[in-house]
Order: sequence, then C-alpha cells, then structure tokens
Amino acid sequence: MIVVDNVSKYYGLTCAVRDLSFTINQGECVGFLGLNGAGKSTVLRILSSLLLPSSGHVTIKGLDVVDNAHQIRNFIGYLPESPPLYIDMTVKEYLEFAGSLRGLSSDRLRQRVKQVIRQCNLGVVRDTVIGNLSHGYRQRVGIGQAIIHQPDLLILDEPLQGLDPVQVVEMRRMIGQLRGEHTILLSTHYLAEIEQTCHRILMMHEGTIAAQGTESELARRYGTTRVIALEVRGTESALRQALSSLTEVSELEVEASEGDRLEVRLCAADHVREKVSKAIVNAGLGLLSMRSVTTGLESIFIQLSTGRQVLVGSGWPSPDMTTPRPTVKPAQPA
Repeated sequence: MIVVDNVSKYYGLTCAVRDLSFTINQGECVGFLGLNGAGKSTVLRILSSLLLPSSGHVTIKGLDVVDNAHQIRNFIGYLPESPPLYIDMTVKEYLEFAGSLRGLSSDRLRQRVKQVIRQCNLGVVRDTVIGNLSHGYRQRVGIGQAIIHQPDLLILDEPLQGLDPVQVVEMRRMIGQLRGEHTILLSTHYLAEIEQTCHRILMMHEGTIAAQGTESELARRYGTTRVIALEVRGTESALRQALSSLTEVSELEVEASEGDRLEVRLCAADHVREKVSKAIVNAGLGLLSMRSVTTGLESIFIQLSTGRQVLVGSGWPSPDMTTPRPTVKPAQPA
C-alpha cells in the first residue's frame, strides 16, 4: 500500500524528516509513535499529498505522490490533528457535504451517510449543529468525513487528542472496528492506543525511524534492560548500601514502603539476581520476594527517544503528554 524510500523534508535549514524509509502492506493497522515534534504529522501530510518531499520517493498503491496527487487523494481518507469541520452545519449536513466533495452519487451518498452515522455512533447527534458538539463527538465526525468514500487508506493524526478516558475507550473501539475495512496509519503519542489497536509500530525520533516492528519484536530487539522487583524487610539506606558494590545494578527505586517493608525495583539484567540476593542477605536484610519483569513498550519508547533506561512502572513521566522532546540542532540540507 505504502512505500517510503529515503524521504527527507526541510523547512528552510531545519530538517523535519531525514532519510525515512518504510513500507506498509495492504490491510495493516500501523501505529506511528513519537514525541511531539518527532516528524509524524509531516510524514502524514506527505503521504496525503499535502506536502512535497524535499528528496526521496513515496508511492501509494504504486502511484507516486508527486506525479499523481489528485488520483491518490481519491482513495485516501485523512483526519488531521484539527478536524476540518464546518461548525454551522449539522452532523448529517456535513457528512453529506463531505461525500459530495468526494463525488458520491446521490443514492450512494444517502447510503454512506447512514452507514457512517452508524459506524461512528453519531445517531443521537445527527441533527445537531457541530458547533454545539463535545470534542469527542467532533472527533467522531472528523473520522466520519474521512471514511465517507470508503478509502483504501485511512490516515489518522492524533485521533485521541483531548478526549476524556471514556471517549478514549469508545474511539479506540471504533478504530478497531475499522481495521478490517481499511489500511490504517495512526499517528499518536498514546502508548495504550498503539498497543490495543495496531498490528505494528513505527517509532519516530528526530525525524527518523528509531525502531519498527510488532510489540513483541521490539521487546526482543531493544528490551535489553530488565527490571528486578523486590520486596525487602529493612531500611532504604541499608538496602542502597548493600547493593552499592554491584556495578550491574544501574538504578534502584523504592515504589512503596510500609513500616520496615520496602517494594523496590532494580534496573539490572536477570542473571544478577543471585548476586542481589546474596548482597541483601549478607547485609542482614530480609529478602521476602524477588521476580524479573521484562522491559515494556513504554520503557523501550523512552529509551529510544531520550537515551534513558527507565524502570517499568517506576513513576517516570509518561511519554503520552509530559516527556519533553530532546533539543535538535537544525541539519544542513544535502
């Protein structure tokens, strides 16, 4: 469906996308994961023929996006980060308008509007003016206009942005139902959305693909960091002193404490468990439990995006909203 070959995009002297290459097969649902400013939206606009690449080639269904832009747009549905809505129209009027722009015949248009209203769960607001809708319903209307013509390729740019938890679950369910009908490329920085809706992940960092594959493939390839979860009887200072000589332990974090009982996570490889247990016992501390935890997608994402190795569930800021993008020096055009 999509072939991106060595694509770069410059804004003046600033390189937003650099030497990007990847393929997406027909029927796949692929997640574009990256921090804000990683270049995701730029790539989506190039794929949608809204931007021209500075160099490289992009083909969709075998057609070059530069030479065949108008033809390609006929089989793409695109939801930008800010949905293109006319707030003085009702939902039904807007979907009819979007379908007419796509060239649907009157009979086909009536049929598709009914189907889209059902698919996007818009029945209760079909005659409501869009300006009076909540943000969640506006996002659904935005997806409705993107699928009104039954496109082969559906591109969604941050579809969960600004939704409350209930709306997120509903939107995720709706995207899951669309997977069988369209090839979907979904850009987001919500890890849960990627994990629960996408077959494969493309991780972007500073305009390049830092990693790609299924969640399990990424875990095998990049999950070299392991976490050892401990329950120890003793003080935190005594525990840190006991483990201070173990160079294999790169980080220690106390997750919870109650009296003299500590719940601790160590950033260390699995084979270090014997050394850890001996050090704790020799220090006169009580080792109540020990288990290994495999590095999760969140840890891999932060590690690839920031260079930090983090503990799974250790209270690091989630990359969904709070992880800052590293400073990037502008690259010189080739």
